[in-house]
Amino acid sequence: MHPPIAAKKPHVSSRHGVEIIDDYAWLRAGNWQEVMQDPTVLDDEIRAYLEAENAYTKEAMADVAPLADTLFSELKGRIKQDDSGVPTPDGDFSYWIKFVENGEQPLVVRGARDGSGEVILLDGNALAEGKAYFRLGGADHSPDHRLLAWASDDKGSEFYTLRIRETATGNDLGDEIPRTTGGAVWANDGKTLFYVILDDNHRPSKVMRHVVGTPVEDDATVYLEPDAGFFVGVGKTQSGRHILIDSHDHETSEIRVLDADHPTGTPRLIAPRDTGVEYGIDHQAGYGGDRFVILTNADGAEDFKIVTAAVDAPGRESWQDLVPHREGRLILSATVFRDHLVRLEREDGLPRIVIRRLDNGQEHAIAFAEEAYSLGMSDGYEFDTTTLRFTYSSMTTPSRVFDYDMESRERVLRKEQEVPSGHDPARYVTRRLMAPAHDGETVPVSLLYAEDTPLDGSAPCLLYGYGSYGISIPASFSTNALSLVDRGFVYAIAHIRGGKEKGYRWYREGRRDKKTNTFRDFVSAAEFLIEEKITAKGRIVAQGGSAGGMLMGAVANMAPELFAGIIAEVPFVDVLATMLDDTLPLTPPEWPEWGNPIADKAAFDYIRSYSPYDNVEAKAYPPILAEGGLTDPRVTYWEPAKWVAKLRATRTNDALLLLKTNMDAGHAGASGRFARLEEVAFNWAFALKVAGKIG
Repeated sequence: MHPPIAAKKPHVSSRHGVEIIDDYAWLRAGNWQEVMQDPTVLDDEIRAYLEAENAYTKEAMADVAPLADTLFSELKGRIKQDDSGVPTPDGDFSYWIKFVENGEQPLVVRGARDGSGEVILLDGNALAEGKAYFRLGGADHSPDHRLLAWASDDKGSEFYTLRIRETATGNDLGDEIPRTTGGAVWANDGKTLFYVILDDNHRPSKVMRHVVGTPVEDDATVYLEPDAGFFVGVGKTQSGRHILIDSHDHETSEIRVLDADHPTGTPRLIAPRDTGVEYGIDHQAGYGGDRFVILTNADGAEDFKIVTAAVDAPGRESWQDLVPHREGRLILSATVFRDHLVRLEREDGLPRIVIRRLDNGQEHAIAFAEEAYSLGMSDGYEFDTTTLRFTYSSMTTPSRVFDYDMESRERVLRKEQEVPSGHDPARYVTRRLMAPAHDGETVPVSLLYAEDTPLDGSAPCLLYGYGSYGISIPASFSTNALSLVDRGFVYAIAHIRGGKEKGYRWYREGRRDKKTNTFRDFVSAAEFLIEEKITAKGRIVAQGGSAGGMLMGAVANMAPELFAGIIAEVPFVDVLATMLDDTLPLTPPEWPEWGNPIADKAAFDYIRSYSPYDNVEAKAYPPILAEGGLTDPRVTYWEPAKWVAKLRATRTNDALLLLKTNMDAGHAGASGRFARLEEVAFNWAFALKVAGKIG
């Protein structure tokens, strides 16, 4: 038996002449802002309900508890416990992250430029001691290396407290700044820093300036964003010459710059916001003089181009093409070093790094031959360098970190991910398939399976999807996936519309009034895997989180018969109610992604047509595991709670339907690296249970 749902009067409202009945509105905490910062103030009745659900879930999964323990041991055994990152040089020093044996939290360390003489600047394990939740935010050293601005969150609500530490003594100064986003940017004087404050609705809305040693209440407001639909951020150009203040939503950006040598100056606007136009700034201070290098989609450059502008005349009217737009080649990022411009781009679904000499415009690319792989680059701290650091992996190849000389084109392997329990890439196969979609498009699907897995329809499949905000899911190495693959699963990623795997168009065709393409693409990918006998109908376990959790709710309504089970992590399933509530943290900035149902009846009708909670029907649903976080400011805990309650009351079958709420964490789940693996092990145990693979 599942926990009883208290009889409550439904909440009834209307919008655009449509009556909206919310039967489970009582699960929503009216004081959610307070709960985010102090979970103990949660209503007693709601707490009791969530805890009863957790107890029911534990009981329902008791038969696979030993399996979950085994899985956890496997997952932990694939992690090098005393792992260390590659030192990143900055002047006379290098900085990196490391872990110690049995340590849950990272350590921030510093040494000489060559990595010798290690000194621990922050010990995450010591800082987390006695706390149910702890996560380090940014750890940013001052230009003179004397101070470290660091931040932490001890609730999971993403309100980070910023502190200043002396690197020589390890002592924190009296400066303590609450309610920040977790990062800080130093001016070049080594005593002034910039940070972003979250408002009462958890929106990053204000850029502040702090001088070390002065009262926090005296901090100056540098920029206040007037539009509740825009978030602000603060950064710095690779040259170190300019502080960047960025205002943005999901489709529009606006940037102001401030001379990093004169932190009390007035920020200058680059180009005023123009709906649908995005741009990002870096600074060229070497060859070619003093100019901004701008990555933008202006002037119809849907897949982005790179332009330049004089520092003293940076407006759009003076932008000059440097790397012109080419349809189908999506430029993801661009970084300027003294003599080189480096861009990360994707074409035909695969990434590559392109390096351009600034003096003559000659270019060369770093690319790889596998069918599917992941490629990323790190900017590092230095501007006057010919060394670029990048990371490569595939679904069979563990992560490898390279230092690449942009002049000689020589690469040095600095680190290869170790799998202590062993990993033989030859035992696994990775492939890229193209699944036909409902409208003639083809959806890339990345596969990983063991070499001896039969492809006759008998293998179960874990099919992962996301498909929102233009986020592309890389075909990267996952030690966690191996526990399923070694038990006969095919592990698959559906690169559905709403991401940018096939260019910006792929994103555009999976958002707002085309959002249902995302869901239909996922169903098409599942059907193609069945048709190709990679798996079979009713043998697929679907998984997605956050906006990918919305995907899980939608496909559960659309095609429940395809799935053996569904894992929905922090699922955004109450889409209509959330988009109608402009007091929630993400609602106004989300309207460009989903549409504004408050102002637009067409948007209201469209969201209502697919919102998972609003479309639960009297039908047989597959087993579902829904997971939430009590202090989650992104997908509030009541979304999965309401969804599960409505499913239980409406469905026509009695398949396993579980709600699991982390009462000590938020959107990202448990903060410790091993605690997080316990959550993965639980999910995998559920997948194996519903797929009938627990013997």
